[in-house]
Order: sequence, then C-alpha cells, then structure tokens
Amino acid sequence: MALRRSTWLQVLIVSLAAFAATFAILRSTGARVGGGAPSYVAEGSVALPTANTDQRIAILQQALRDRPGNIDTSVLLAAAYLQKVRETGDASLYGKAGGLISAALRAKPSDVGAITERGALELSRHDFRAALGDALTARRLAPDVVKPYGVLVDALVELGRYRAAGRALAAYVGLQPNLSSYTRVSYFRELHGDLPGSVAALQHAAAAGGETAENVAYVQSLLGHVYFTEGDLGRAAYAYREALARFPGYVPADAGLARVQASRGDLAGAVHRLRRDVARLPLPEYVVALGETELAMGRTAAAHRDLSLVGAEERLLAANGVNTDVDLALFEAQHGSPARGVVLARRAWAQAPSVRSADALGWALTRAGRPAAGLAWARRALRLGSADPMFEFHAGMAARAVGRPALARRWLTEALSRNPRFSPLFAPQARRALEALR
Repeated sequence: MALRRSTWLQVLIVSLAAFAATFAILRSTGARVGGGAPSYVAEGSVALPTANTDQRIAILQQALRDRPGNIDTSVLLAAAYLQKVRETGDASLYGKAGGLISAALRAKPSDVGAITERGALELSRHDFRAALGDALTARRLAPDVVKPYGVLVDALVELGRYRAAGRALAAYVGLQPNLSSYTRVSYFRELHGDLPGSVAALQHAAAAGGETAENVAYVQSLLGHVYFTEGDLGRAAYAYREALARFPGYVPADAGLARVQASRGDLAGAVHRLRRDVARLPLPEYVVALGETELAMGRTAAAHRDLSLVGAEERLLAANGVNTDVDLALFEAQHGSPARGVVLARRAWAQAPSVRSADALGWALTRAGRPAAGLAWARRALRLGSADPMFEFHAGMAARAVGRPALARRWLTEALSRNPRFSPLFAPQARRALEALR
C-alpha cells in the first residue's frame, strides 16, 4: 500500500478558519500558557498568532472555564482538537471534539459554525454523506459564509460527485483563494491526472500560508508527494525537507523522505526511517509502508510482524468512529484475506462511490480470483484520468489476468513511466509482468 494523501485534508478548512478567528473572542480573558507571557495582547486586540496548538487548546479551555457553555469557544476548541489529531494521530480527540459540538448544537441547533465543524468531524471519520448534509445545511442557513465550502467540496469528492465538486470548488477558490482552497484545487487536479496543475496549486497554497506551522508543512508534504509521482525525486526530497524545517518531526514528510530513499535503492535507510515514524505515529498507512519495504528486502518475518499491527491500529480508529473500509480493503486484498477485502470494498463503495473505493474493489476482486470483475472496477477507478501509479498497476495486473495483453502493457507502462520505482514492492512486480508480456 503506497502512502497517499492524508485524509486529514478533510478537516483543514475548519482548523484554518477557526484559528484565524480564535482569539477575537478571547480579548478579555486572562488566560496564560505555561506561566509565561500571555498569548494575547491588550483588550481590544487579537492574540498573537504564534501560539502552537497545545497553547491554543489551553487558552480555549481556560476561556470555556471562564464562560461555560459559550458556543463560539466550544466550536473553536473542537477545531483545535481536530488540528491536534492532524499533528499527532490521536483519534481519541475526536470524541472530545464531538462532545463540544453536540453541546453547542443543543444550545443552538442552527449555529452555522457548529454545523460546519460537525461536518469537518464527520469527514475525519469518513461519514461523507452526513458531512454533505451538514455542509448543505450550513450553506442554506448562511449562504454568504464561505467556511462551509471546504466541507462541501471534500464531501462531494469523496462521494464521487466530481462535477458538483468542481463547481463548488470553483466558487470556493473564487471567494477565498487561500491555503485551504488551493490545496483542494491541487487534489482535484491530481485526481484528474493534471500533475503540473496540482503542483502549481500547491505552490499557491504554500505561498498563501496558514495559521499553524503544521498547515504549511502539510502542503509541502503534498507537494513532495506530487513531485514523487512525477518521478522528480530531487524536488520531492526538497519539499519534504522544507516541511520538516517548518514542523520538526512531521511524520508525513519524514515518511515521504523514506519513499524517496526506497526509490533511490536505499531500502535499509527507508526501513530505518519508517520504523522511527511508526514509533511516533503508528497509523496503518505508515505501518503498511514499513512492512511492504521489508517484504521488498526479503525480510519476510519482520514484515509479517509489522503488518500484523495493522488490524490493531484499524480497530483503534474504528473505536473512535473512523470508517477505514477502503484502506482496510486494500490491505486485506494484498496482505490478508482477499475475500474479506471484497466485502469491505463493496461496503466502502456503497457508502462513498469514489474512484478510491472503485480501485479498492477492483483490486480486491482481482486478488480474490475474479479479475474480469476487477478489471471493470479498475476502469471506473481510472475514469477521471488519474496518474496514480497504484491505480494503473492494479488495472494492468487485472488486464493481464484476463488475457488482455495490450491493455495490460498500456497500464503497466504508464504505472512505471513517471517513476519507475514508485513502490519498492509493486514496481518490481509491474516490471516483471511487463517483461512477461513482451
């Protein structure tokens, strides 16, 4: 399983917009952080935007103690918890955010900020239909408010409603050309195979800046991802290092550097780096990357030990309300039970019929011995023109299995064309399959 764009993108809009407004409502509080200088200035001003996420959480917690039940503060604290999840992967904070949002909506069911924040939380948990409902409700209640557009765009994309998502995205970036909207433009272009356009949008996003160091580090990590897909390893490494300079220890960027190392043939260095990343942030995508790199090195026993951790991590996420069907379907298809992968992928498609769930279902069917059905779903996954080498690899292997050599050669060649080492485990398989077709 290749590292992919983190779904943390789905809460980026709310965390940014919330932090921009956080301290306007805290003008008269006496909150201090760590006993040092206050993170705000005099009454009538806004706080200095230099506080880190922990400091912002502390300020908001104190403000809520000073004014219990304040809706605006509750919503902003929920957004800060979501930001902290982005930084640490601690999914237990979803529960805290949800409790604050629920309390705010009990007090004022029509509060647009709380409805939008609930939509962001639903996106984080992959409940895309609920998120779409909240985004539409927020737009109906306050058509002049821009903030719900981020939730709206993300929900439409994940539900596979790409034309509607494109229209909403055009409106969003026209109204608010900032880091959040440009990042979504980048992803939309990437989904359609426009990698140069994706790079350009991310460059605009980085230049626009964010309210926290992590926001820009995340954009730099995405930029590294697109450069890596293009096969420009030098620029990819530079972008990942830029992210680490802004946010030291940032796992998405460090794991990106591991991908570059593996692509350059330094598998041992990649494993060392990924093992450190997994110790910091044991999310399934990093555990799988570690295990697959070990498999590529022939370290089968170590790989199986590491990959056995994926189920436990997935269960932790599920316990905190996160739906991981797509990722777990791909994992089961490749490293576990392909039959179970088919069940999970079908469920994922029913809940969110996107190109990602189509790819997962296609690969699960292929691995389960039903490549003809897998090929049909692989075509769906590629219908937007995606340049994702894993989509192309899955499609090529399905075509090869059903005796469609021309199609197989085309997709396997495309998978290898930009970065011949797009995966330490699957790129060699693609090359061997392509050579057997000649």
